[in-house]
Amino acid sequence: MHRPRLAITMGDISGIGPEVVAAACGDARVLACCEPVVIGHPAILERACRVIGMTSLKDVECVLPDGVPDDLLDVPAGHNDSRSGDAAYRFLIAAIDGATNGNWAGIVTAPLSKAALHLAGHCYPGHTEILAERCGVADFGMMLYIPPSELVRSPHGIGVVHVTLHTSLASVPELISQANVTEKIHLVEGFMRQVGCEKPRIVVNALNPHAGEDGIFGREEIEIIAPAVRACCEQGLDVTGPLPSDTLYRQAVAGKYDAVVAMYHDQGHIPFKLIGAEHAVNVTLGLPLVRTSPSHGTAFDIAWQGKANPEGLIEAIFVASKLASTRKE
Repeated sequence: MHRPRLAITMGDISGIGPEVVAAACGDARVLACCEPVVIGHPAILERACRVIGMTSLKDVECVLPDGVPDDLLDVPAGHNDSRSGDAAYRFLIAAIDGATNGNWAGIVTAPLSKAALHLAGHCYPGHTEILAERCGVADFGMMLYIPPSELVRSPHGIGVVHVTLHTSLASVPELISQANVTEKIHLVEGFMRQVGCEKPRIVVNALNPHAGEDGIFGREEIEIIAPAVRACCEQGLDVTGPLPSDTLYRQAVAGKYDAVVAMYHDQGHIPFKLIGAEHAVNVTLGLPLVRTSPSHGTAFDIAWQGKANPEGLIEAIFVASKLASTRKE
C-alpha cells in the first residue's frame, strides 16, 4: 500500500498542537496510512512526548524551518506570544513550500492562534488566507468535512463550504455575490467527487430567516443566491436552494444532501461541530496542494497538561492521506 508523505505542522506551541501532533505521529493507524513529517521544533516535540507519556518519536522526521529562534523553548504554555505566533507562521510557510516543491504529498496543520500571529506582525485572519496567498490562488474556500460514519447518512460523508469566512457578521451581506456563491458550489462539487461521490447533491443555505420570506426579510436570496443556484443547475450540477438553516442541516445529516454551501462562518461551523466536533475536518479547497486540519483550536486552557484529544488531528491526517492518494492516482 502506498503511504503518502505528509507534512504535519506543530501550530502554536503554546497550545495543544505539539501534544496532539506527538500523539498522532505515534499512532499505529496514522503510520499505516502515511509517512508523517513534523514541521516544528524537535526539542518541543520531545517535550510533548514526555507530557503525554509516550516514548520518543525517533523514527519520525522533524524539520525545523530557518529563522525559528532558540528562545521559542522559553515561551509559556497557554498564552499568546509573538514568538510562538512567528514560529507557527514559519512552520506553515515551510510546509507549503515543501509541498509545492514535491517534498510531501500534502500538509496537515495543527491549530495556531490568530492573536499570536498578529502579535508577530503576520496580519492574516488565519491559515486559509496564508495558504491562498502563498499558493497564488484567488478562488478558494474553507470547508468542514465529516467523513462517512454513524453521524451522517450520506455514504460519502458531508461537507460544508463557506461563501464568506473570517470577517465580521456586519460585512457578510455586502461580500456575497452571485459569482462567489457559484464559485463555492463548484469547489465543493469538485471535492465531493474527489472522495468518491459521482453526482454530489448540493444544497445552498439562505442568508436570511425563512430564506428571506419572498423579500420581506431581505432580497439576497432573490437577487443573488437563487440566480447562482439556477446557473449551476443549467451547467448540469445537482443544486437545491436557497433553503433556511433550521430545516437544511437536519435534512443534510439525514442523507438528503452530500454538501452544503453556507453564507458565513458560524452558519456552517456551528451545526457541523454540533454534529461531530471530533470528526469534522477542515479542508482548504481551490489550492494546488492538499491541506487539512482538525476543526478545534489551540485550547490554551488545557495546553501542556496531557489532556488533549488527538482524534481530530488523526481524522484530518486520514482525510489528507485519502486526498493525496486520489490526486496521485
